[in-house]
Amino acid sequence: MDNITSKIPHNNPVRKRALCVTSNYPRWQGDSTTPFVHHLVTDLKEFDWEVDVLAPHYKGAAIEETFEGVSVKRFRYLLPEVAQTVCYQGGALMNLQKNKLNYLKLPSLVMFEWLAIMKLLMSGKYDLLHSHWILPQGFNGVLASLPLKIPHVITVHGSDAFALSGNILSRFKQFSLTHADAVTVNSSATKKQVLSISPNIANLNLIPMGVVRSKADNNRAKVLRQKYKIDSSPLLIFVGRLVEVKGVDDLLNAVAIVKTKHPNVRLLILGEGPLEATLKRLTERLEIKRNVIFKGWVESKDIINYLTASDIFIGPSKRTSDGSVEAQGIAFLEAMQAGTPVIASNLGGITDVIQHEKTGLLVDQTNPQQIANYVLRLSEDIALASKLTREAKVKVENLTSLVSAEKMANVFNRCIRDDSPKPTKLTKNNPSSYFND
Repeated sequence: MDNITSKIPHNNPVRKRALCVTSNYPRWQGDSTTPFVHHLVTDLKEFDWEVDVLAPHYKGAAIEETFEGVSVKRFRYLLPEVAQTVCYQGGALMNLQKNKLNYLKLPSLVMFEWLAIMKLLMSGKYDLLHSHWILPQGFNGVLASLPLKIPHVITVHGSDAFALSGNILSRFKQFSLTHADAVTVNSSATKKQVLSISPNIANLNLIPMGVVRSKADNNRAKVLRQKYKIDSSPLLIFVGRLVEVKGVDDLLNAVAIVKTKHPNVRLLILGEGPLEATLKRLTERLEIKRNVIFKGWVESKDIINYLTASDIFIGPSKRTSDGSVEAQGIAFLEAMQAGTPVIASNLGGITDVIQHEKTGLLVDQTNPQQIANYVLRLSEDIALASKLTREAKVKVENLTSLVSAEKMANVFNRCIRDDSPKPTKLTKNNPSSYFND
């Protein structure tokens, strides 16, 4: 991992304050929006950082509130409010791909976000600005932080690095990354992509988004297992958005193969997305409709119970037509924590945590036959399944949300310390200076 994990004293009476700008944050209690940014924000409190959040508004959400102890402000960027459709519901990138009219709304989103950032930073109460995703947050963050001389950290989550790769957008990304005081990436795959965009990043840190420590409710897991598992046939599970990069179509084809040996094989699909109708039609064509249960969105705290109830977690991600890959995938960490054996594709950031025959089994992308073979293998080889889950639990101990928050706090502290050493300028002849791990 990286060398920025020195312990921060927890008895510091002076808390530092950061402004977190993100396009992805829970809009209300029980929201389906993925909560990893919220978990990071709340965990940073353990390391003497108080973080306020600025996010786009959405119809039905509060303009200003305290959400589970976090001060959240949401800026309007269009009226009527129902027209604010660029963010949420799967994320900005998905919404842009789904409806081209959303591109017309981008200038308004960018402008009002920048104005909101400037207004908050000019209050003088923030020590640091933290932007999630390069565009537009990272770009707006640079434009706001430079004139106000406030340290600025950009966190890259993967989709923002791999997608939106046209010449003009790449220049915006390069400008943003080069002018940040620090950049964090969530995987080695994201790191490689970021360096291909801008090799002259002076302070690049690998900090995976961690999984929240949790334990299954054994009674709840038992009920779920009794409900969905049939005889000795494997109960499989997938957790994630129903989009191309997740490769759920390959998983369905694998289920059809497994069915020839285990007619009662079951697959639980936890998640929503634009491909849901297409995938349901595929189950009909493959004659596995009764073997596949589309559960839709499941509350975050209940996911570990579904994972614990299942025999195998499968993440068959693949590279999409625009070059995007799975940058990290917190669902893999959740499965590892739950003690559920993992089958995953050997590409992107997945291989940072899933090591073949050690913490899981890796398959080639778009290879349903290989997925099916490994499902059958794990179903028959209990010793192998136990070994994989045991090693995976050890691995995930260092990949929790608190570990991520500690590393992020250290990056923040380095950015605001007057006596911090100046970063070495990166060159292609000095690759060891590309990142701090």
